[in-house]
Amino acid sequence: MPTLLDSISIGSLKLQNRIVMPPMATDRATADGEVTDSLINHYTQRAKEMGLLITEHSYVTFEGKFSRNQLGIYEDRLIEGLSKLTAEVHKKGTPIAAQINHAGGRSTSNVTGTQPVAPSPVCAPESTEVPRELTSSELDGLVEAFRQAARRAVKAGYDAVEIHGAHGFLLSEFISPLTNKRSDEYGGSLENRVRFPLRIVQAVRDEIDAQFPLLYRLGADDRLPGGLTPSESVKIAKSLVEAGVDALDISGGLCGSRPAGSERQGYFLYLAETIRKAVEVPVIGVGGIKEPRFANEAVWKGRADLVAVGRAILADPDWAVKAAKTLSRT
Repeated sequence: MPTLLDSISIGSLKLQNRIVMPPMATDRATADGEVTDSLINHYTQRAKEMGLLITEHSYVTFEGKFSRNQLGIYEDRLIEGLSKLTAEVHKKGTPIAAQINHAGGRSTSNVTGTQPVAPSPVCAPESTEVPRELTSSELDGLVEAFRQAARRAVKAGYDAVEIHGAHGFLLSEFISPLTNKRSDEYGGSLENRVRFPLRIVQAVRDEIDAQFPLLYRLGADDRLPGGLTPSESVKIAKSLVEAGVDALDISGGLCGSRPAGSERQGYFLYLAETIRKAVEVPVIGVGGIKEPRFANEAVWKGRADLVAVGRAILADPDWAVKAAKTLSRT
């Protein structure tokens, strides 16, 4: 059985081990979303002995911005700074992926100066304003925005692109029956609710090279009454893979990245394990994982192919280095 320190490939990208630094917002960019020295230092300090580093969610349009100093990828002028970031991370011998995102109904007028947009005028958990429903023509524009963001990521030297479809942001709002109340071809049935995210995946897949790794972060369980269920997410996962996704990064859905009452390690691993049984691509497991041996056990027990360690790496930039030493002695 594989271990956390064994190599693995995502599409054409070979990783030295299965430790992933997941995307975590730092608010270290400028107000225009530009890369800063502080942001570069943050990532380079943590890139050692890492299988894959995924940078924080980067907004594809200004209206899709979530926080004031969020990293952006919405204009070509940002490519220069992003190129500096990827170059510095590569010096540590670690591949780096860009996560591209639109905040949807979780954006605020305080940040963007305009009313948030979403599939329907329904507030997701943690939203503070009722959003405006997106029109069909606006959806076409957002497909193009994601496509162009992926192009910029490739040009900036990223090794992979991850599309964010979790945590109550736009694409997870489309998938969830709690936030998608549309009556057109993008609402109602599961097939309709996943139609727009699949359009995004297909557009990005068409834009980037066929061999370029494409990941999707799937919020696989709303954990709310009447919300998206793991069994529905198995069907979604299969559709994402058929559309060209090379790896699935499995988290919770509308409940956010850390649901209430989840103090134990690996609180989302049950989702990764469920999805992994249904697809033939690598699956990343997440959920408050802190201990190297716990992460290693998740891999060799087949609960996930890779393990994302977030808050522990924020607290200790050398977590991956120490984990490699700890596990090599066992």
